[in-house]
Amino acid sequence: MGLQGWIIYNGHLPGNKFLDFAEFFHHAAKERNVQTMILKNTDLLTFLSTNTLDIARNTQIEQLPDFVIFTDKDIYLAKQLELMGVRVYNRANTIEICDDKIATYQALATQQLPIPKTIVAPKVFPILGVEIDMDFLNKVMEQLTFPIVIKEAFGSFGEQVYLVKNQADLVQKVKELAGKPFVFQEFISTSYGEDIRLQVVGNKVAASMLRRSENDFRANVSSGGVAEKYYPTKQEEEIAIAAAKAINADFAGVDLLFGPNQQPIICEINSNAHIRNLYECTNINVAYDVIDYIINQHA
Repeated sequence: MGLQGWIIYNGHLPGNKFLDFAEFFHHAAKERNVQTMILKNTDLLTFLSTNTLDIARNTQIEQLPDFVIFTDKDIYLAKQLELMGVRVYNRANTIEICDDKIATYQALATQQLPIPKTIVAPKVFPILGVEIDMDFLNKVMEQLTFPIVIKEAFGSFGEQVYLVKNQADLVQKVKELAGKPFVFQEFISTSYGEDIRLQVVGNKVAASMLRRSENDFRANVSSGGVAEKYYPTKQEEEIAIAAAKAINADFAGVDLLFGPNQQPIICEINSNAHIRNLYECTNINVAYDVIDYIINQHA
């Protein structure tokens, strides 16, 4: 029997985009003669007891797979599979870092990779009547000039990212986010409404697209931006690959901003970047690259 895998997605989320993402890998695997099964994370039960570390599953699933492509952020399920000896793509720790923008920027800064100037907001508790610490915000405003980007640590598709233009807006947004982890970040004005998505698989960039928005500082297609095929420079490719390696990703969507003099700056990394828009834009189905990468890992 050949290589067998599971493709896990979050069946609780509305819409078909998450199943669609899983089906890209399923069809590519079939073309490569790799047997895969698409499962919702709710199809599997992470089970723990004094003497048990297991995944409870329905009777149609007789044994654990050789590998799992994990398109979800259910980190505990991914970790459970790893503890049971299953190779997960991407690994649970990679998913965890990517899901947390603060952890992502720390990993990138550790490798001295180009990122916007970033200040991590201190942990606070949402207690009614407690005033904002203006001494801290004054220090932020000394380091960063308006407009300032505020990003919640957890968010997808360009959501939970805000552009504040003055002190009053800054104070208001900080009040709104009380209790949530977030960062203050330098606004890269040279990349307003424009960025590059580079899909890294292993040690190569498999496909790239340029995203533009006419009416938003964010370029995400899901937020109304449009995309076109893009041919990255060698420097852009090297930075994207280094960014993926910094978080130990097998594959990742790396978003780059255009800094001053067109110097690339890493905006963020997505361990489970959806690939339909990239495919429709470039006609490159990177699911095949991912499956080929997995086959080579298990050769």
